[in-house]
Amino acid sequence: MTDTAPKIRRTDPERRDRIVDACLELIAEAGVAGTSHRKVAAKADVPLGSMTYHFDGMDELLREAFTRFANSVADGFDARLEAAVTPAQAEAAVVALITEDVFSAPRDLVLTHELYTLAAREPRFRDITNAWMARSRKALEQHFDPLTASLLDALIEGLTIHRALDTEPPVDADVLEAVHRITGPARV
Repeated sequence: MTDTAPKIRRTDPERRDRIVDACLELIAEAGVAGTSHRKVAAKADVPLGSMTYHFDGMDELLREAFTRFANSVADGFDARLEAAVTPAQAEAAVVALITEDVFSAPRDLVLTHELYTLAAREPRFRDITNAWMARSRKALEQHFDPLTASLLDALIEGLTIHRALDTEPPVDADVLEAVHRITGPARV
């Protein structure tokens, strides 16, 4: 006797998103080198076959995960700068990005450095970092000329890395002074 009952197909419309989220969590825990299809599938609680159904390979999964991460950081950057109306508020927004927003969680610091390392080793991933930097500069250019925006972007990135990795407590007044030195005459 044959079974003629229709097969019920399980649907999981959020599976792809769970896989990408699990990939980011695994990268934050074990680095890109410690991330594999098998480990991501286990962390996302999906069958291993789902990995090849949703992604052609690890490159596609890493690209999707890091693009999502970069966009989420850039969204916060955009929101902070869009709220500024005056030049003083724009400078305060830059200071807040450095002292409060960027790398506010250790996970974000690790993910950023993993992306940078991957892009440094594998040029095919540099379009993600380039798009991220372009978005940051565009947000800054709402308030500053292109050169100043570029310098501030580098300052934001550099100071957040230094503040995150320094063993000494950060001094917020130094950040304000650095922003002022780039946006206007040096203060004495």
